[in-house]
Amino acid sequence: MKAEPGWLRGAGDQGDGLACPHHPIRPPACPPQGGEGGGSAPLSPWENRLCVGGWLKQRDGGWWRPLHRLQEVTAWFPLGSPGWQFGRVGRARLAMWLSLLLLLLLPGPLPAPVMEDTAFPHLGESSQPPPRACPPRCSCPRADTVDCDGLDLRVFPDNITRAAQHLSLQNNQLQELPYNELSRLSDLRTLNLHNNLISSEGLPDEAFESLTRLQHIYVAHNKLSVAPQFLPRSLRVADLAANQVMEIFPLTFGEKPALRSVYLHNNQLSNAGLPPDAFHGSEAVTTLSLSSNRLSYLPPSLPPSLERLHLQNNLISKVPRGALSRQTQLRELYLQHNQLTDSGLDATTFSKLRSLEYLDLSHNKLATVPAGLPATLAILHLGRNRIQRVEAARLRGARGLRYLLLQHNALGSSGLPAGALRPLRGLHTLHLYGNGLDRMPLALPRRLRALVLPHNLVATLGARDLATTPGLAELNLAYNRLASARVHHRAFRPLRALRSLDLAGNQLTRLPEGLPTSLRTLRLQRNQLRALEPEPLAGLDQLQELSLAHNRLRVGDIGPGTWHELQALQVRGGLVSHADCPQAVPTAPPSLCLPSNSHTPRPCNAIKSPHCGPVLDLSHNELSFVPPDLPEALEELHLQGNRIGHVGPEAFLSTPRLRALFLRDNKLHMTSIAAEAFLGLMHLRVVDTAGNLEQVLVRLPPTVLRGPQAGGP
Repeated sequence: MKAEPGWLRGAGDQGDGLACPHHPIRPPACPPQGGEGGGSAPLSPWENRLCVGGWLKQRDGGWWRPLHRLQEVTAWFPLGSPGWQFGRVGRARLAMWLSLLLLLLLPGPLPAPVMEDTAFPHLGESSQPPPRACPPRCSCPRADTVDCDGLDLRVFPDNITRAAQHLSLQNNQLQELPYNELSRLSDLRTLNLHNNLISSEGLPDEAFESLTRLQHIYVAHNKLSVAPQFLPRSLRVADLAANQVMEIFPLTFGEKPALRSVYLHNNQLSNAGLPPDAFHGSEAVTTLSLSSNRLSYLPPSLPPSLERLHLQNNLISKVPRGALSRQTQLRELYLQHNQLTDSGLDATTFSKLRSLEYLDLSHNKLATVPAGLPATLAILHLGRNRIQRVEAARLRGARGLRYLLLQHNALGSSGLPAGALRPLRGLHTLHLYGNGLDRMPLALPRRLRALVLPHNLVATLGARDLATTPGLAELNLAYNRLASARVHHRAFRPLRALRSLDLAGNQLTRLPEGLPTSLRTLRLQRNQLRALEPEPLAGLDQLQELSLAHNRLRVGDIGPGTWHELQALQVRGGLVSHADCPQAVPTAPPSLCLPSNSHTPRPCNAIKSPHCGPVLDLSHNELSFVPPDLPEALEELHLQGNRIGHVGPEAFLSTPRLRALFLRDNKLHMTSIAAEAFLGLMHLRVVDTAGNLEQVLVRLPPTVLRGPQAGGP
């Protein structure tokens, strides 16, 4: 007989059986039907049909049973059907179905058989692969990544997938790593344990034995007192910074051919805790950070492959002879904030470092410039030592030096003799901030571009003092003792490329003469200027910044036409910078501004200037009213801290682009500002009058709405 879908077939028809409408998958064959000779007889469609919530399973010699809860039972017995049999075969079939029906009607679940086919799907199971296992509250963006960052975990997660290659447990409260959990993760490449509470007791020696593929380990900011005795050979980056490590072992970082970077800064390592063979077999390390420890001398047997070595903030007073003889690839060496003296260095200390470009020896106790500097050196930082004299012989080997920093030493009148820096033909920048120099250094390298000499004792500037540096672009002589009578009128004339001149904090009473026409920045704040004449400013067509704050200027001391020489003025002066311009509105107790479209006064510092443009700073002088004929391009004017007691109706006729006006800390009364003073200032947004004798209410002019312009909103 031809079988049809949904019929019961005999055991001989493999793969067919009871077809259930509640599940698309057909179960295996039904139990053998009781025909003679043990054979199977096919059942007709009008015979018993049974549908349950699971399938019937056949076991060797066992009974059939439903595997899941009953969902539907339907049976029909057409008594008059021609296929109904009451013979041996019919009785056997009827007995079987009645038995099954009785079992289904019994209360409670049936006992599970001893054996069960776990490979066959149960009803309700999906044919899709199961979802990836991920620890609670963690995220698993990829099959090989588990991120449990910042969850305040106190126990290591116990259900991390074995396929994990990148595991982050940083910023938690873990105190230990269980070996049995960590050993399962043999495919791990990255382990991030940064910022936990892990102690050395909580990190067993065998913890990393099974992590044979680990490349990056981060255990910074924990409570380790000793380093792990063994780290995997596959390691590339190891970060144990900011612990309490006092000792490392030969196989902590030794025998790691792929190791590139080791970070051990901010620990408690002394030389006794650093074995001489600490990096034996690790010939590829390029970065080693041992800063902020307790080392008293430079460790020997460092990797010859080093390119960056950080040893700052230790107790190093000596570099043993030959300690740096193999580090021919070293490019950066940081030894600042130690206790190095001249006796702790010799002529060979740095001579073999033929790749060295940056050397920082600042904040030590050196009295002279070290000898034997390599020709590749580009930056030498010797600030805050005790150097009293610079000798040309010590610098002869460093012919490639471009930046020499000697600030805050003890260089006096004879500390920098003429020609001392002549061997440095390519020198670009010389910093001499905070020494005791009483005159300009002579015979400086001709290619010098920046000379920084603030906070010295220079009182005289002769006609030839700057003649050897015609290419100078920046000259900073702020806070010296320069007086106008001792500055030669030709002193700056040789500097045809000068762009920035800082003379703040001196004793100048008038503008210097002979200023280069290339000048873009001129800082004269905190002098004793009593007069401004147009002649010294003539020809300064490129001037972009002029600071005249904190002087003794009065309106009558400003000569007619002075501001006409500065029509190209486009940058700030004084304390205002371009980056701070949107925040230039003061934060002290504000004055009140009344916008033209509002009847409610608002604090002036709540109205932001929408643009940063040309600014002139005349604050903290002795002005009694607003200077006339100000530059037309002016957009921000600082007049705070003067003696202004009245603002007339024509005060700002020459500044139609003004956007912000600062008049705080003057002598203004409520009626001191004329009602017509701001007429025509269509761009004005801020008027600050705080700190005056009375609160001043200012009505801002009406604004003009404009559409978007090219290049901006």
